[in-house]
Amino acid sequence: MSRKVIMMKGFSNIDTVQGVCENCEEETILVAVVTDYYRCTNCGADTRQHINGSIRYIKLEERDKQWLRNQKDSTQR
Repeated sequence: MSRKVIMMKGFSNIDTVQGVCENCEEETILVAVVTDYYRCTNCGADTRQHINGSIRYIKLEERDKQWLRNQKDSTQR
């Protein structure tokens, strides 16, 4: 799978990639939530980017979900 950055007018700072979601198993557009964490535009599941010779998006573990919650909490202060 190749990394494809899509640039949309007005959204030039939003990192989007085309990939396969591990949750719905569909080829879809994934939108960056924070660095290396993406949300599927098809099913809404959050995934983590894993690079090991190829780019893969994997389901989040509970510790990943907690880390994302902490990031959100720290930006709202």
